[in-house]
Amino acid sequence: MTNPVCAIIGYGPGLGASYAATFAKAGYDLALLSRSGARSDQDVEGVAINAFPCDAGDPDALSATLAKVEADLGVIDVVIYNAGLASFGPLEDIAADQFEQNWRVSALGLFAVAKALAPQMVERGSGTIIVSGATASLRGNVWTTAFAPSKAAQRILAQSLAKQLGPQGVHVAYLVIDGVIDTADTRTHFAPDEPDEFFIKPDGIAETALMLARQDRSAWTFELDIRPFSEKW
Repeated sequence: MTNPVCAIIGYGPGLGASYAATFAKAGYDLALLSRSGARSDQDVEGVAINAFPCDAGDPDALSATLAKVEADLGVIDVVIYNAGLASFGPLEDIAADQFEQNWRVSALGLFAVAKALAPQMVERGSGTIIVSGATASLRGNVWTTAFAPSKAAQRILAQSLAKQLGPQGVHVAYLVIDGVIDTADTRTHFAPDEPDEFFIKPDGIAETALMLARQDRSAWTFELDIRPFSEKW
């Protein structure tokens, strides 16, 4: 019996690595997609872990890479869309090409994934698409001139996909990640003086994603908020 396949689009240190570790331990073969083609140091017996270089902002390249994943590993059962580009700043600091690239990575990339994988998932009557979202998908702020519109477009696209694909057996879920993910980079450059409870543990997010992938179809979740217990909201 072959393992189910999980494709993680936007693999890297932090959340991407936690998704990989969690799903590998759960018995999924992994396809790790990133611009750098970064490879995982995970070594789980009986699990295949392959890396694929790909730019999520290039829909043609993304579609071709997903076809290669399925040729190499088999049909993709779960896809985690973790790709994102966070260009922060007020209007005067954001160039048009930055605004467009944020949208391409957050929204157009998810659209390309759905176009590439949804028809086969619908034909099988099964499959899961999980999207790493953000609070910025719900509201804008001074510093999210480019980031918030891209995440809002992503969330609404995910909702549209859920309403179309859910009745056909495909589970689409959107994670509203409300807080700062605990990585070496965020601790150094974003919140160096904050205590541990300020941060969201990436392994906690990954465990939530695995739960969503295993949900009974009689009780599917579309949108789920994730925040540290100490977060004000």
